[in-house]
Amino acid sequence: MKDIIKEFLDIKKVYTKTKSNKFCKNIYYFYKHLVPVKWWIKNEFKRRVGYSLNLSNPKTFNEKMQWLKLYDHRDIYTVMADKMKAKQYIAGLIGMQYVIPTLSVYENVNDIDLENLPQQCVLKTTHDSGGVVIVDDKSKINIEKIKNKLDMHMRYNYYYHAFEWPYKNVEPKIIVEKYLSDGINKGIKDYKVLCFNGEPRLIEVNSNEMVEGQHHQDFYDVCWNKMPISQNIYATVSDTVEKKPDNLEIMINMSKKLADNIPLLRVDWYDINGKLYVGELTFYDGAGLTAFDNKEHDELLGSWINLNQ
Repeated sequence: MKDIIKEFLDIKKVYTKTKSNKFCKNIYYFYKHLVPVKWWIKNEFKRRVGYSLNLSNPKTFNEKMQWLKLYDHRDIYTVMADKMKAKQYIAGLIGMQYVIPTLSVYENVNDIDLENLPQQCVLKTTHDSGGVVIVDDKSKINIEKIKNKLDMHMRYNYYYHAFEWPYKNVEPKIIVEKYLSDGINKGIKDYKVLCFNGEPRLIEVNSNEMVEGQHHQDFYDVCWNKMPISQNIYATVSDTVEKKPDNLEIMINMSKKLADNIPLLRVDWYDINGKLYVGELTFYDGAGLTAFDNKEHDELLGSWINLNQ
């Protein structure tokens, strides 16, 4: 096992320097199947979050997410993490009006037909994070480039990215969704409602998330007071206070229903011209590997999660 770990670390160094190298990515993915899960989590946690992980007595937000990865394995989580099956789950609890319409479903990228795609749409893999292609003008896209990107995502089990258990048994598919736009901005704001033991307590507001160098992340409480919380390693804090969403109360109430009896759930929302849609359901914000600029905030959010409930 020591030899495997040493080789894994050597490959990881190569992969980190050559992320565009498909061969190195395949090797890295292969070794993630061999290393002990708890060992990897502890080492990656120390490297990225900056302090040693305590699984026997977790206190912080990031620590408790690692504990939940390892020990909270409910079958329903697989359904909720599946971007296609989650739609029916969400509709059953709060109504189909909050679900982004699905236009097509594909099991293979080669089945995607450019002629059948709407002029504007979003293509998305159902089993991972990042497998998204936004088509705002079909006449300008390179369909082969899009297929190549989606095919790359379809090849990998996202569980092995950071050992987030709910993704392990999600069947990979590609869905085509309705294109969401407010008619003004190219990018749309993403409201991420963090629920702790079923109670919404914090909202991450992400703007320009798809624009390199312009991604802002701001934190608000449920009364829409801006919080002094930041994770600049992920995104910078904006210098403005966002207008309180008109649908904030509905967003919070619906998130509470979706998060009932779950230690931690992030419900992502889009507010498009007064209409709310759930983007996805996430159990581990930032995979529990995103450092806070002030560790006190990591501890504060951690105190809101009761692992014994």
